[in-house]
Parts: sequence; C-alpha cells; structure tokens
Amino acid sequence: MSRADLELVRGSGINVVKLSLGGINSDFAHTVAEIAQVQQLIELHPDYFTAVRNATDMARAQRERKLGIILSFESVEMLGGQLNSFEVFRDLGVRVMQLSYNRTSAFAAGVMEPHAGGLTALGHEAVREMNRLGIAVDVSHANPSTTAEVLALSTQPPVMTHAGCAAIHPHPRNKTDDQLRALAARGGVIGIYDLPYLTASPRQPTVDDYMAHLTHALEVAGEEHVGIGSDVGIAPFDASPAGMAEFFREQKERRAAGLAAPEEDRPLYVVGLNVPRRMEIIADRLLRRGYSAAVTEKVLGANFARVFTQIWGS
Repeated sequence: MSRADLELVRGSGINVVKLSLGGINSDFAHTVAEIAQVQQLIELHPDYFTAVRNATDMARAQRERKLGIILSFESVEMLGGQLNSFEVFRDLGVRVMQLSYNRTSAFAAGVMEPHAGGLTALGHEAVREMNRLGIAVDVSHANPSTTAEVLALSTQPPVMTHAGCAAIHPHPRNKTDDQLRALAARGGVIGIYDLPYLTASPRQPTVDDYMAHLTHALEVAGEEHVGIGSDVGIAPFDASPAGMAEFFREQKERRAAGLAAPEEDRPLYVVGLNVPRRMEIIADRLLRRGYSAAVTEKVLGANFARVFTQIWGS
C-alpha cells in the first residue's frame, strides 16, 4: 500500500474493522488465497495492521494505534456444505460467518427468499458447531425464519453486523422491531450500515437518514445492543466517472447472478458520511441529540467488543 493509503487508514481514527472475504461466491481455494493476502498485508505493514482473533487483540490494536482486522464471511460457498470447513477457517482466523447470503444455501435461507424456510438440518448442526468453535453467527442476510431459528438455537449471542431498520424504510435487508427486540433479548448487537437501503430509491440517503435508523435501533433494542456496521470501506466511495462505471458493472454482474437486492441502483455511500473520519460525525450527532458519552462509546465499538469477547474469549 502507498504511504498515502496507509496514513488514510491511520487517520480515520478506526481501530478495528470486520473484513468480509470470499466475495459472494468464492470457492475454498480462492478464499484461502484472500486470507493469505490479508496475512501478507499485515506482514508487510506491521506498524499499521494487526490480526484480531480475540478480545486481547482488539485492545492491543487500539493501544498501538493500528487497524485490527477481523476476518469474516458473508457467503458460504467456500465451506462446500461441509461442517469440518468451519473449523478449518476458524483456525485460519475467520471469526464471524453467515449461514447464507441473499439466496438459499445448504445451511439456511437468505433475505431474498423469505418463504424458503429457515435453517436446514445441516444449518442446525452448523450453528452448534459455530458455538463450539467460538465463531460469531451473523444473521445480517438471513431471512425472517432463519433469523428466528438462529436466535432460538444459538447458545451464544448472534449478531446483525450490517443492517438497517424496517420501521424507517421497509426493505428486505432491514430488520423489524420484533427482530431487534429478539436480538437484544439474546445479548446480540446490530450494526447500522452506510448503504442506500436506508431510503427509498432513487434518493441517496443522507446523514440525517442514517441517524434516523441508528436512533430508532437505540430506542427499540437499547443502548447495549447497537453499533456501527458500515459495510463500506474506510476510503470514500469513488464517485468519479470511472468509479461509477465500475460500480454499475458490478451491479450488472450481481443482477445477472440473481444475487442483487431491491434498490441496488445507487452508489454505496451516505451523503455526509463519505469520508474516512465518519465515526466522528456519527459521534457528534449522537452527542448533539442528548446521548451521553458512555452511550456514544458503546455505539462506536464497545458493544461489538463486548459481544465478540463473550463469543471468542479473551
């Protein structure tokens, strides 16, 4: 990475990120290669990056002013429908996984198939295996049935690392108040994302829209169960002609693969938050709305740190 990019990361003020690997359909070999690339990044730039596998690593990243990287999966193709793959990837450092992307997998049904049932028999075994291994079960892309069944079955708090609130904008990727309450009752955390699904198409969401989702989640789930789950990179979205051309090319591929969600027709950013130091903006908005510094710190990362510590250990 260039010196400018490295300093952009450090200057963001962000200490830990969850990095999704394996795309939406990568196989075992390609996903292992991606994990190797992240390990090489850390090896080449040890003053800027560090791996996060437990609570101690999170604290160390903050103390040493490095970016701690949590490896995670959104899709499940790399698992090959095999339970033993969970342990393989856990030992390679992957600490957060989903059981389906937008469609139905060997383990569960995703949000774009609301009537396809929930967990499969293999999915039930997968949840138990993830609990045993200390892998966080992420239901961000799970349909309502999968979400309910994971919440009922998991012995560890599930998480919704990146989603919005259906009460603010009804979209398949956004979660209902009942789901938020159920997640909170199990000790889980929802991260609010910086994606266009915060508002109806064709309007690009603004920071005010983002705060509407964030504060609604706080009201419904409570201050212990809400965080930031941007689902975008630290660097600003590239809205140049070349950047937009690449965005539309990727959207065309997603639609052709049948993996696109509704309203995937706008750039992946929130107006007012498309900057590296977006966490400062969110914190300022919370404080100006009367939330305490303690609550703001929970939202900015302490809640996710708590739940991951419970799942992974110290």
